[in-house]
Amino acid sequence: MTVPALAQRRAAEAAPPASRRPWRDDLVGWTFAAPFVILFGIFLAFPILASFVLSFTSFGLKDLANPVGSTVVGLKNYVDLFSDPVFWTALFNTFYFVIVGVPLTLVFGLLIATALNRGVSRFRTVFRVGYYLPVITSIVAIAVVWRFLLDPDVGLINMALGGLGINGPAWLADPVLAMPSIIAMAVWRNLGFAMIVFLAGLQAIPAMLYEAAAIDGAGRWQGFRYVTLPMLRPTILFMTVITTIGYLQLFEEPFVMTNGGPLDKTLSITMYMYQQGFTFFHQGFASSIAYVLFVIVAFVAFLQFKFLRSDE
Repeated sequence: MTVPALAQRRAAEAAPPASRRPWRDDLVGWTFAAPFVILFGIFLAFPILASFVLSFTSFGLKDLANPVGSTVVGLKNYVDLFSDPVFWTALFNTFYFVIVGVPLTLVFGLLIATALNRGVSRFRTVFRVGYYLPVITSIVAIAVVWRFLLDPDVGLINMALGGLGINGPAWLADPVLAMPSIIAMAVWRNLGFAMIVFLAGLQAIPAMLYEAAAIDGAGRWQGFRYVTLPMLRPTILFMTVITTIGYLQLFEEPFVMTNGGPLDKTLSITMYMYQQGFTFFHQGFASSIAYVLFVIVAFVAFLQFKFLRSDE
């Protein structure tokens, strides 16, 4: 037996069994973890559990003084929710936003990342910072700016169209154009994050793979299709899941820009939940909306992992 192996064996024999570890070690560990555990329990675990219980009650404004006295209604909130046409409208609007917005965000983010990785050598940092600035800017501030840009009378976009002789529409007041306008703003704001993540994934691909593909006669498009996309599959999965979860929780954009209008065409599930909970004070009903949204998010994420995950 070699000397290092013999030393490791003697050290293992001399070490006390894990079952005999002093209780002080566990106490020290829990002491360091206690601040997080306490904060998690007060501000996350307890509200999550309380909202789940509230979803089976008729808790409302009248029950704030005596929360324990609220009436238990069982599954009535969920039954009423699925028979509510406004909920189905909000669900349709949310999926419309996700189905259109997520692919646009990923495609434009990947295109910009590819351009920065290959085509742009000078001032690359300036472009990265410029595209990423909207991500770290307050979404409320961005929504307010875009609301003024899309103003039908004094908005910069309609003024530019007017200079070309085109009569610009009322973007946020048109039932057909309101949601596409919000999607355009959301894609513009979030493509910077997608660009940064995709750029990191592109830079992790070995250059020898592209060299081998070029030797085999692959052009730029073949290299992108057969080398870049397969190697980016984990990154694409990550970005798809993260972006979808964020877009399913659409709230600030329609809340600031359209307040859910016109004709509920931009009303999202989270905004409908907010209205029920803090405008009409139907907290029990709003809690049932929150848990339906949680199930939807979990199910969509499961499907994305199932069909987009690579076993290689």
